[in-house]
Amino acid sequence: MSKTIAIVTGGATGLGLAITKKLVQEGILVIMIGRNEEKLDATATELGELCSYKAFDLQNLAGIPALIDEIHHEFGQIDILVNNAGINMKKPFIEVTDEDFASVIQTNLSSVFAISREVVKKMIDVGKGSIVNISSMAAQYGIPKVIAYSAAKTGVEGMTRAMATELSPLGIRINCIAPGFIKTAMSAKALDADPERKNKVFSRTPMGKMGEPDDVAEAVYFFCSPGAKYVTGVIMPVDGGNSIGF
Repeated sequence: MSKTIAIVTGGATGLGLAITKKLVQEGILVIMIGRNEEKLDATATELGELCSYKAFDLQNLAGIPALIDEIHHEFGQIDILVNNAGINMKKPFIEVTDEDFASVIQTNLSSVFAISREVVKKMIDVGKGSIVNISSMAAQYGIPKVIAYSAAKTGVEGMTRAMATELSPLGIRINCIAPGFIKTAMSAKALDADPERKNKVFSRTPMGKMGEPDDVAEAVYFFCSPGAKYVTGVIMPVDGGNSIGF
């Protein structure tokens, strides 16, 4: 089988959808993993034969090994994994319960570890593969009221470096993208409702505008492509300079 096979978690909405579309455009067969079967099905129908899906809640860590076995058995190989799925929760620090914290860590960090581990087992057998993790500006600097999300995304970046060091000798590259402020329905709504925050975002972003979901998708594709064959362990901001702006 000469086709390239990719898994994109959270692949039917937001940034994940842009990533799925880009990979499909490049002739890669994408299996989306997500919770909303309706959205998954609509996306798969829209994108055609190169797009498939598995409805699955990644909080169910115990079910991940069987899920990856099923995908591997069905498609014969897994060449690319994009760990994009995540949840966010905005609450003042002292109001975040242990359960709140654990839930965000489970989806945004523990599931990334568990699915990566299972996919790597398949990649090791063929001696090649590419994993791209999606982090956030919340791991680059402090943002208030997102303590669990910040902790999880910082964990993802640390895990990227550790995985790259251990797995690159086996032919598996691990990289990470830290998106800045990207135009999605959710972000636009949040910023429009908070002019002060919107002003702050633009004033410290040297390029003076928000990014497009495609900007993140293009970076993901680069990391997965032969053009990045000597790139591993990199955390790349796609943020219009926000992380270095003042």
